Amino acid sequence: MNGAARSGPGRVVVGVDGSPSAHTAVTWAAAEADLRGSTLCLVHAADTDAPVPFLSEAEIVRSRQAGRELLDRTAETITARHPGLAVVEELTDGPAPGSLRRAAALTGTVVVGHRGLGGFSSLLLGSVGLEVAAAATTPVVVVRGAAEPVEAGAVLAAVRDEADVDCARAAAREALLRKVPLRLLHIWNVGSATGSRAASRDGCDGNARPHVRVLTSVSDRIREEFPDLTVQAEGQKSHSVPGALVDASHHADLLVIGGRRSPGHLGPTLGRITLALLQHAHCPVELIPRQGPGHGSTT
Repeated sequence: MNGAARSGPGRVVVGVDGSPSAHTAVTWAAAEADLRGSTLCLVHAADTDAPVPFLSEAEIVRSRQAGRELLDRTAETITARHPGLAVVEELTDGPAPGSLRRAAALTGTVVVGHRGLGGFSSLLLGSVGLEVAAAATTPVVVVRGAAEPVEAGAVLAAVRDEADVDCARAAAREALLRKVPLRLLHIWNVGSATGSRAASRDGCDGNARPHVRVLTSVSDRIREEFPDLTVQAEGQKSHSVPGALVDASHHADLLVIGGRRSPGHLGPTLGRITLALLQHAHCPVELIPRQGPGHGSTT
């Protein structure tokens, strides 16, 4: 532990499991906490509460000790890179998804790597990340992209409708922290309108006008609330909304999306577009949960 926990914005919580993906997530989370002036919380879930056949008490002790050593090494590396950053460590006996959510409490941000120790394709989000994102009540960041990414110089926010203004606000705060422009991007399916772009309020095809109104409403509010921020707003249609957003993520340091969940037989599930972005984006993706009724969606 380095220094005292800070009392500013909610702390940044990141899972530590020794995998390369988790290492990248920890690196990103530490830089994010430093930018925010927040505390970084490192969490290792030993998951020793679950009944495991043939696992002796001595093996459980060794597992917890290995977890503690991993946390200590990780904290030492982080504090060497960020000397002024407050770092706390949490070793838990429960499974990772619940441990991360509890550590974040009501105001924290959970950061996970795009894959864990399971060995699946690097394009797919690991089971821990999926469970954390699907049940999120606070922001979740899935760290995708290169371990040492080249800064693109912009934060990208996906705007689907006017309810995404909270997502745009979160993206605006991230852009201010990084001192880069905010790009608001509204994309609709090729079957819903004619014309390829909606760049202004006037002179666009009639079918595109509802989409322009959505983008204008959100961008006007963000410009009013963040007068010192450069805000770029663009609307376009595409044969694939998730594909267009994935392509746009090539040119972003962070993609911020409003989380939509559909009720499933075994609990909430991520919408189609949300899942595609968490699995395939070329930069870290921040999921901002949409609260209240009517926010379940297949997209």
